[in-house]
Amino acid sequence: MTHHSLSSISIGTTVHVCALYHTGPIRRRLLDMGFTSGAPVTCLYQSPAGDPRAYLIRDTVIALRREETNYIEVM
Repeated sequence: MTHHSLSSISIGTTVHVCALYHTGPIRRRLLDMGFTSGAPVTCLYQSPAGDPRAYLIRDTVIALRREETNYIEVM
């Protein structure tokens, strides 16, 4: 299986979190929101400008910008 960043998946696609490459408070925030290894994430939709995008993780919809999702590795 190929690993990508979360920002590269298409709308409607479900993937699983492999790793987080953020550091500091952003990493802690993502972990607190449920971005842990193995967690399924679905890209639901994006704003008309393309950023941010809304993701479904652990029964919660979360909007994240590309700069945050570039460092979330998924497969």
